[in-house]
Order: sequence, then structure tokens, then C-alpha cells
Amino acid sequence: MSHRKWNIAIAILFLIFAGLLGSFYLSTLRIRQLIEPILSDDSARAAQRHVVLISQELDNPYWRSIEQGATEASAKYGMQLEYEGPIRIDPKEQLKLLEKAISAKADAVLVQGMNDPQSVAVIDQAVSQGIPVITVDTDEPTSRRLAYVGTNNLDAGKIMGGLVAKAAGNRGSVAVMIGNELAPNQLLRLEGFRSVIGRFPGLSLVDVRSSDISRLQATGETEKLLIRYPNLDFVVGLSALDGIGIADAVERMRPNGPQIFAFDALQETLLQIESGRIHSTIVQQPYDMGYDAITQLNAFFQGKELPEQHFTEIKVLDQPALTNKTGETSS
Repeated sequence: MSHRKWNIAIAILFLIFAGLLGSFYLSTLRIRQLIEPILSDDSARAAQRHVVLISQELDNPYWRSIEQGATEASAKYGMQLEYEGPIRIDPKEQLKLLEKAISAKADAVLVQGMNDPQSVAVIDQAVSQGIPVITVDTDEPTSRRLAYVGTNNLDAGKIMGGLVAKAAGNRGSVAVMIGNELAPNQLLRLEGFRSVIGRFPGLSLVDVRSSDISRLQATGETEKLLIRYPNLDFVVGLSALDGIGIADAVERMRPNGPQIFAFDALQETLLQIESGRIHSTIVQQPYDMGYDAITQLNAFFQGKELPEQHFTEIKVLDQPALTNKTGETSS
């Protein structure tokens, strides 16, 4: 009888132990369920790639549009985007920001090419440390950059040349305003423009001036052009602020001419087109540049081979195009 009681006691102890063990197991599962989302979030955050976008000028609307596209693509592909840039246009500050991104061991960098040996050297330094670099808006083709994403500036210049030739009936005198005499995107646009204008003996490119990416300087240089060439037929601006700067001078000095051709789609440029003061403008797609650059990076991180150049769309806007777009012109 005592032996039977002993067996019962052992059985009861076994059941109690099994219950405690089961309870502990269930508690462990519950704790794991509670902390698993936290661990997953931490892993996801750790896996996020840190991408630095370095703009030409921090609050420039054009570069803010590039930032917007890059931000939306970064969210889609699970990347962390950091947007940097000088307060005012300053190539030396851009290089310092690129060096800072390298020191911070960014996973990738998007940066504007500057057609400068020092820029090439710093980009190459980033690549040598395993940081892929994509040039945006302006290429740095002699560097080891991964790819270029932006406008085909040579083609944009050719399109501009075709617009002027058509408006001129293949005859007339033309002056050109470029944003910067050293900027490779500006020089490519000018090269493309010259290649078309040169086909028409009746078209004469009489002068090329630089606005230094300043509306006021574009106005001042245009005033000098109008004084030197009183019968000038066309003035072409190849950077964003040139068109409205040219229009300021023409309205003040020669309201009935010359015809003006602009670049980019600043709101004031569009208003000047609607009013007839500017003939037309070539429009880039900065949002697409940012979005596509991040998309290209994502493809690279997935092990895909990238094209050396990824060109974004170019459009032409003139008064009829704006009328069709809005349904009516502004008063």
C-alpha cells in the first residue's frame, strides 16, 4: 500500500512539473511573439542603406524637386536618404560635403558633376572605398562614377537650335546666354546648339555670354548685347534664370524684340511664355532624375548591371502647349 502511495506521489509530482514546464514554454512563446516585431524592425533599420544626395544649392527649387523624387524612391526601396548642399552655390562646399559623406561611410552618394579634377579625385576616392557614386543633373564622365542620371544636354542644345531655326525661318542673328562657362552641362548644350545653327548659313551666332547662374547678371549681359547688336533677332538662355533675366532687359530696352528662348520651367518663365514675352522653353525633369537615380542604385544593389548613362525626358513648352495643358492662358 505504501508502495502504491509512493507511485501516486511521483505521478502527481510529474504532472505538476509537466504543467510548470508547459507554462514556461507558453510564456517563452508569448515573449518571443512580443519582441519579434521589435527585432524585425531593428533588423530592417540596420539593413537600410544610407544614401547621401548632395545638391548644387540647398533650397534651389530645381534641386528640391530632385530631392522629392529621390525621397519617394528611397521610401519605396527601403533606403534612408540624407539631403545636403551649400546654402549658396559653392563647388568647394559641395566637395567638402562629398568628403563628409565618405567619412561617414555612406552606402551610396548622388552628386552633381563639376568638370573639375578635384571633383574627379574625390568621386574616385569614394568608389575606391566601396561607395558607389551616381552623378545627377551634370555628369563627371572621366571619374569612376557608377552612372549618370539626367538630361541629355547635347540633345537639349540641338532641340533648342531647331526651335530657333524654325522661328527664324533659317535667317537672323542669335546671341546665347549660358549659366557658367565651365559647367559641362552648359557647354554640351552650347555644343548641340552650335551644331544645328551651323547648318544654316543665314543664321549667325554673334555672341555667347555668361550669367553666372544669376538673373541680375543675365539682365546686365543682355543689356550689353542689345547695345552692341541693335538689330539682334534672338537671345537664347541655356540655364534656368537666364530666360527671365533676358526678358527683364528686353522689356526695358527693346519691348518689340528680340525673341527669347529659355530653359527650365520656373513659374515666372511660364508666365512670360503665356504673355508672349518668351517664345518657348526646354523643360527638364528634375523629379525623375532623383527618382530614377535611386531606382538605378536599387538595381545595382540587386546585382544588376547599369547603363553608363540614363537620360530623363526633355519637353518643349510654348504658348500653345501651355494653353492645351491648362485649357486657358493666364491673363
